[in-house]
Amino acid sequence: MISEMYYLNEIVFGWGARERISDILSRLQVDRPLFVTDEGLLNSGLLKKIPAAEHVFSSVPTNPTEASVLAGLEMYREWKCDGVVAVGGGSPIDCAKCISLLVTHAPPLEKYAVIRGGLPLISSEKPPVIVLPTTSGTGSEVGRAALITFPNGEKLGIISRHMIPTVAVCDPELTIDLPPRLTAATGFDAISHCVETYSSPKFNPVADAIALDGLHRAWINLPLAYRGPQDREARSNMMMAALQGGLCFQKGLGLIHSLSHPLGGVSHLRLHHGTLNAVLLPHVLRFNSRECPEKMKSMAMAIGVHGGADVLAEACTSMMKELDLPLRLRDMGITQNDLDTIPAAAMHDHSTPTNPRMLTLADCHAVLASAW
Repeated sequence: MISEMYYLNEIVFGWGARERISDILSRLQVDRPLFVTDEGLLNSGLLKKIPAAEHVFSSVPTNPTEASVLAGLEMYREWKCDGVVAVGGGSPIDCAKCISLLVTHAPPLEKYAVIRGGLPLISSEKPPVIVLPTTSGTGSEVGRAALITFPNGEKLGIISRHMIPTVAVCDPELTIDLPPRLTAATGFDAISHCVETYSSPKFNPVADAIALDGLHRAWINLPLAYRGPQDREARSNMMMAALQGGLCFQKGLGLIHSLSHPLGGVSHLRLHHGTLNAVLLPHVLRFNSRECPEKMKSMAMAIGVHGGADVLAEACTSMMKELDLPLRLRDMGITQNDLDTIPAAAMHDHSTPTNPRMLTLADCHAVLASAW
């Protein structure tokens, strides 16, 4: 069964939902869509499963850059496109969002970053964006943010309700061929979204309810999807958990993302965002525990254990071992020298204000040292 849902945007969810693409494009009066993806997905042949994928831009790196956005914009104009379709994980989706933005908004892209005061500069006057996620993690298909790495190494959030995709087409079948390691890493990305948004001090009971359900759903189904890639129910539940993480992080994130965003901008490492979040998760849980102990207990109950932050953190570490994910930043090839600029960048990250515990520069150094 394919379901249609309307929360922050229109969501078409279910096995085979991609077959609705032509109808959606017709309804939105998009005749020449630019498909945005990455080289890996293009070479995999996955786009052959998606109707109308003719004009394809695939030069999107693991962490999308300003250069990739500008290159995609050039293709959009050269091919006289009138809408954008993103196929992939968070990188193609975020790149596609910013291509659409710059079609109607004057450069430079950096001025639209939220920490540069860009939020009020972004209007709804932009081409439609339709997204087809091929991983279950980022939640970018329903998210209001796009994370872009700029030439100076900064990873900045372009954030606005107008950045939320027009339609999210969530077809779990597109995740069937996702390798186990990537299934695990993107799954922990979804878990980190649910954990951080639930921990956020902002008042939003609706987001809290979605976050707890998403956390429970991901926790139960991630090992099943990891061990049985063809498990349709597990894949569907993981895609829903990722979507829920994206819906609820409208409430704000926290220190996990404050640290993983600048780490993801270290160009010579090309670190995977979900893996970074997994490694940082237990350490941030312990750091935040004193500010929201009851929330820690509620999250522990959601994953089927009893206790506070320490029990929750240990459960996360055990799950990471089970899924063969790295446990330390150094296991990802990160050196202590690579960490020098991260704390200062984290203090200015857009996720920092909604961390439940107030942060200092020394705190960021301490959490990184613990995770290293």
